[in-house]
Amino acid sequence: MERSAGSSHRRRRRSRPVLGGAMAVVAAAALTVTGLVSTAQAADVNNAKNAGFESGLANWTCTGGSGTVVSTPVHGGTSALKATPAGQDNAKCSQTVKVKPNSTYALSSWVQGGYAYLGASGTGTTDVSTWTPGSTSWTKLSTSFTTGANTTSVTVYTHGWYGQAAYFADDFEVTGPDGGGGEEPGPVIPAAPGGLAAGATTTSSVALSWNAVSGATGYTVYRDGTKATTSTGTSATVTGLSADTAYQFSVSATNAAGESVRSAAVSARTAKEGTGPGPGPAVPKHAVTGYWQNFNNGAAVQKLSDVPADYDIIAVSFADATPTQGAVTFNLDTAGLNGYTEAQFRSDIKAKQAAGKNVIISIGGELGTVRVDNDASATAFANSVYALMQDYGFNGVDIDLENGLNATYMTKALRQLSAKAGSGLVITMAPQTIDMQSTSGEYFKTALNVKDILTVVNMQYYNSGSMLGCDGKVYSQGSVDFLTALACIQLEGGLDPSQVGIGVPASTRGAGSGYIAPSIVNAALDCLTKGTNCGSFKPSKTYPSLRGAMTWSTNWDATAGFAWSKAVGPHVRSMP
Repeated sequence: MERSAGSSHRRRRRSRPVLGGAMAVVAAAALTVTGLVSTAQAADVNNAKNAGFESGLANWTCTGGSGTVVSTPVHGGTSALKATPAGQDNAKCSQTVKVKPNSTYALSSWVQGGYAYLGASGTGTTDVSTWTPGSTSWTKLSTSFTTGANTTSVTVYTHGWYGQAAYFADDFEVTGPDGGGGEEPGPVIPAAPGGLAAGATTTSSVALSWNAVSGATGYTVYRDGTKATTSTGTSATVTGLSADTAYQFSVSATNAAGESVRSAAVSARTAKEGTGPGPGPAVPKHAVTGYWQNFNNGAAVQKLSDVPADYDIIAVSFADATPTQGAVTFNLDTAGLNGYTEAQFRSDIKAKQAAGKNVIISIGGELGTVRVDNDASATAFANSVYALMQDYGFNGVDIDLENGLNATYMTKALRQLSAKAGSGLVITMAPQTIDMQSTSGEYFKTALNVKDILTVVNMQYYNSGSMLGCDGKVYSQGSVDFLTALACIQLEGGLDPSQVGIGVPASTRGAGSGYIAPSIVNAALDCLTKGTNCGSFKPSKTYPSLRGAMTWSTNWDATAGFAWSKAVGPHVRSMP
């Protein structure tokens, strides 16, 4: 979801590029990483300097200040490159590497995130490049190049693509004969980690975090002296514990040279057995979902009590990531919300529920950095969301991860959460249009994987440009055909009609593009449920049990005098 609109606000969502129209998007999705791979000889060395970005951006140059060094996610060591395309800058980061003439070199790097390219160029070389359209986990790009008779240096580089999400890169290799610069020294056994601290606890888990150690490629966590789990980052959640029990934890750092001594131990006690928040009000057959902003970005500042009764599901936006991968917390922006207190917020949640509304916590948004891509992070996600449900009384969770989603582990996380919360759990999703073009997409796979416990998918029909409908034709956003032909993909792709909703901005300021008048939203709902008021696209059948509609956001709706909810709310309630 977009945290701001216009160019002056502090949080702005990046619009997805059309890439030459929907056909180009689909074609790009079918591409695979290609390139020549060369097997290095035993005497070869890695000629790249600061290949893992452990020394910041030393030896590297990034265009337009697009590059920075981050501590998560990393592939190896404690640092990686993050580069963000902006405008006409594709976030190119490069390094000049010394090489030998008439020699072959293997070039590789690990990448993650948005579109990422890897290549080499220079006088006398066979210029090469390879790329990937993006991934939610680390992917290795590999190619090779041959130097000319007089070539003594080449430029190796990586870059993203215009309008796409930031990419991450780590562990470069330019492997071949020593070009004169020599190989950087190998690793030494790292120091013991410092700053070990216990975080959130549940009846069966404890979240831990610690400080990064220079040269470490991983960490081992010990529980009462026995190995409990490992991590490549600076956090982990130890699971399988007994309720209301004290444990001692320590952690060591590891790399190719070996394992450090263990850190000083910390103690933590798991939570007592307790009861959850219990099932909330039943979601109506036809429902309107609205996102409530926990920040001030120029839209009307609201308390939850200000949200009109037309909204049946209120998604509190957003939870915040914690140092523990996958885990989330919530911090009410009291200052930004004109002094709205925790006590008022909690009281308003109860009042909305007493009025038959469901209040859920939304995970993600434009800047959301929550990653669930392994078993530990899936458990951390489930435990932390359930802890928020117990603490605030939230009725469920909304998945709005716009920077990538791993279907395997998000499915595990939601299954674990469902097991804790029970049958009253509300699960909603807000994928972007590109995420629901095919059942092979990670978002679509997740929705189908949890179909038995899923409440509704409110796809965002905006900020996308033209897209393919279920009939294979291209439709422009902002039209009734765009809504109906794209909804048809989900309806015919395996979701129950009761699990499909139409997500649109509440005003022209609520998104970068794709605002649709409430009358068009209502026409699309009529077309899908009754076969009336259709445009040029008319579905082959009707879907009377279609769930309803969603908007970003209740705050932008308020800014526009509640024109959206006053028009769409009654229309949804009048559906068959």
